[in-house]
Amino acid sequence: MCFADGNPAAEVMLIGEAPGAHEDRQGKPFVGPSGKLLDRMLACIGLDRSKVYITNVIYWRPPGNRSPTAAEIAACQPFLERQIELLRPRLIVFVGSIAARALLGLTEGVTKLRGRDYRYQLADGSSLPALVMFHPAYLLRQPAQKRLAWRDLLAIRRKLDAG
Repeated sequence: MCFADGNPAAEVMLIGEAPGAHEDRQGKPFVGPSGKLLDRMLACIGLDRSKVYITNVIYWRPPGNRSPTAAEIAACQPFLERQIELLRPRLIVFVGSIAARALLGLTEGVTKLRGRDYRYQLADGSSLPALVMFHPAYLLRQPAQKRLAWRDLLAIRRKLDAG
């Protein structure tokens, strides 16, 4: 099981899709090649794992590294929603479309979702600001998209700097 990593008191909560093989072996999210890229991306805006909290929509690696099923997401969603309620980060960053779709109830792909401001609704009626960014695994396959990913990182930095 791969539950979370980082600082529970962090201002930023990153929510990805599901653990991969490297994450499954180490029990931490984003520790493989995409995690190393994520670490470098965060460093560019002055963040590291001591300043963020990282988790996933589901906490185990799906067989064959396939996308999580609706049933798997539904099984983990109450735990993820409770984490968000308890931690109340200043900003939620959905890493990839699976996380954004699961928690924001959206249907578009990440290319259409990124670059816009969202609000994540908590059970108590309050909401938290949220953004969507490309998953680092996608950026490893499509390096030309790093230009847009840089814009997303700058948006994260602006939101944090704005208070």
